[in-house]
Amino acid sequence: MAHEAKDLRGTLGYLSKKIDRLAIDMEKAQLKEYVNLMHRPWQLIWRNFISGISRGVGIALGFTFFAATIVYLLQFLGALNLPIVGDYIADIVRIVQRQLEINPY
Repeated sequence: MAHEAKDLRGTLGYLSKKIDRLAIDMEKAQLKEYVNLMHRPWQLIWRNFISGISRGVGIALGFTFFAATIVYLLQFLGALNLPIVGDYIADIVRIVQRQLEINPY
């Protein structure tokens, strides 16, 4: 009987530690905030809307910076008047001009 009680106490102690660990993990996962958010769909929609706008603005700014850097580098390379690079850039300009003549907008 004493041995069974000891085993039972060990099992209960083990379960108690696991339940405490589960409670800590649930707090870390912010499950309460997620459930509250699911009960307020307009708040979820608003957060996703703001997130989408922020992402779009970030992408636009990043692309603008990237494109400006590329244009600056091409202008710099064009100013150096390197034979290979200059011919390559001139070919690109000719191709673009031909496309604009074929499909005027």
